[in-house]
Amino acid sequence: MLLETLNHHQVIPNYFHNEASSTAASLLQPFSIKLFSILSLCLENPYKPQYNGGIIVNPDLQNGSQGWAQFANAKVDFREFGGNKFVVARGRNQSYDSVSQKISLEKGLLYTFSAWLQVSKGKAPVIAVFKKNGEYKHAGSVIAESKCWSMLKGGLTIDESGPAELYFESEDTTVEIWVDSISLQPFTQEEWNAHHEQTIHRTRKRGMRIRAVNSLGEPIPNATISIVQNRLGFSFGCEVEKYILVNQAYQNWFTKRFTVTTFANEMKWYSTEAVRGKEDYTTADAMLRFFKQHGIAVRGHNIVWNDPKYQLSWVSSLSGNDLYNAVSVVSRYKGQLLSWDVVNENLHFSFFESKMGPQASYNIFALAHSIDPRTTMFMNEFDTLEQPGDSASSPARYLGKLRELQSIRVAGNIQLGIGLESHFNIPNIPYMRSALDTLAATGLPIWLTEVDVQAPPNVQAKYFEQVLREGHAHPQVKGMVTWSGYSPSGCYKMCLTDGNFRNLPTGDVVDKLLREWGGLRGQTTGLTDADGFFEASLLHGDYDISIAHPLTNSTASHRFKLTSDDSQPSRFVVHV
Repeated sequence: MLLETLNHHQVIPNYFHNEASSTAASLLQPFSIKLFSILSLCLENPYKPQYNGGIIVNPDLQNGSQGWAQFANAKVDFREFGGNKFVVARGRNQSYDSVSQKISLEKGLLYTFSAWLQVSKGKAPVIAVFKKNGEYKHAGSVIAESKCWSMLKGGLTIDESGPAELYFESEDTTVEIWVDSISLQPFTQEEWNAHHEQTIHRTRKRGMRIRAVNSLGEPIPNATISIVQNRLGFSFGCEVEKYILVNQAYQNWFTKRFTVTTFANEMKWYSTEAVRGKEDYTTADAMLRFFKQHGIAVRGHNIVWNDPKYQLSWVSSLSGNDLYNAVSVVSRYKGQLLSWDVVNENLHFSFFESKMGPQASYNIFALAHSIDPRTTMFMNEFDTLEQPGDSASSPARYLGKLRELQSIRVAGNIQLGIGLESHFNIPNIPYMRSALDTLAATGLPIWLTEVDVQAPPNVQAKYFEQVLREGHAHPQVKGMVTWSGYSPSGCYKMCLTDGNFRNLPTGDVVDKLLREWGGLRGQTTGLTDADGFFEASLLHGDYDISIAHPLTNSTASHRFKLTSDDSQPSRFVVHV
């Protein structure tokens, strides 16, 4: 048998195109890293509007005031500099004094939004807002700068069709807001799904061409091919608590499905040193042994938590260098974990900064990296994907903190990762994608680390599936962990099973997606053609293949691993 891999080499067109297209393929092509990086730059001149502006009237301001109007009490000017025309909101006394355009939005469509922003001095966060029926939907934000243009990328969906008004908001009323190259492009769900399929085909699959031959090297037509995927290539898992150690049914359910896990509490400082000076890793050690035995990777969660309400009273009384003792957990599990969440939620909270100074996060990351230099160190934060209106953890704020950490040079360059908790209520899927695009500008691995949905039972599973599909379809997302492990005392916000480990609707979503993504021992079968060939496009993962001769009943088998690495061995010969 001759086994070959076929690589999917496709050209990624320029995302900032100016030709409208009727196909989802060109409208929703993912960026290359080079194009992603544009999102992190401040440019002398803005790019032209995406999708020719979509449904925005006069998106590049070439026609002066057409389509644009004053919002609240701002004064609005239309200016030109260096051949570039743009609109300016000045004389602002309220955050919402701005420039606006009225549009019509349709329920059921997914809207991607972008604009290029500048402010008249310094730096200031600017938010894109859609006012509809007296409600205000945030579509994204950017930290705009003076003397250069920054791209705001976002999106939204709506609950009912009707008129709306777009405007730009900034809490800093001393700055003028300059706006150019605005785009609002609607997509149907079918177009969105088609883009998912294209991305998965390109980034999560490889083509396989199998040829069955006899001992003389002659092709064998009509040989039966059976390919079984033994292990999911994409890292997908679920959070657990210590209860799994004592329940066989839970163990069976869990180990059948997942390739990675995170301990909810058992590695946290309040669990490993509840009493000062008395460290106890018994439970965490036992859990780690269990998952190693089953080939399930473990994310280290977490070294410290920056939220003051989760500090033990004796920890709160410490000061200065005494707080670095928390990093002892890294020494214990050095080289044994997939990654570490280092200073959990350090965009929203600052307990360690209040005790150790403004460089606390930097110093803790540096110390952890010096102890365990080969393990990826993650930021881990909530609301970066979930809430466009949370300025504390916006993609721009996240990138700012990452830039600080990237300068760490202890024990070599630090390996950083982007952890996004993903605790959703009603997911804004277009905004989620835009935030992932913005963070992907770094080229760093992105993980959705604590995925769950708090929503009414009739829509919870639907929303959960939407979030998981969006994460899996993004090329820079390297893994996902759901925050839905079972405990007799209850799950955090969402369970996958009942107490007898029968799937709930959310658990059915997990199984449905696992079957699509190559989990649960998915099988591909077929017959070789007249020349002994069989072709298939397979998801990344570990496989067993067997070939049965149609006349002699002889069989041959082979085991192989399929990854995105084009340099892996691509030919295997087995005689049938």
